[in-house]
Amino acid sequence: MACSHLEKLEEALIAAGHEVTFRGKVWTEANEWVYFDCILDLDWCREEFSLPTFVADHVHRGTVEGSEQGLVCGQCLEAVVGRHPTVNPSGLRFP
Repeated sequence: MACSHLEKLEEALIAAGHEVTFRGKVWTEANEWVYFDCILDLDWCREEFSLPTFVADHVHRGTVEGSEQGLVCGQCLEAVVGRHPTVNPSGLRFP
């Protein structure tokens, strides 16, 4: 489960039926990152789950290693991440 700052978001994604595509450590300093099969509406998630200011947007439009968009906790170095909207514009969305 994601850190206490992101756990409600993760629980809501799972309750909505979104599949976890990866869970684990993505780089040396990071803790657990959990990836979902959908595009996250970051503004909506931030407001709906009253996320603190140290939870930052993470948007990566990669050309080799992948593209993603999500929210990263600056205190716990954990994240909830989905697909990048420009890579799969007609894909599943949350909410």
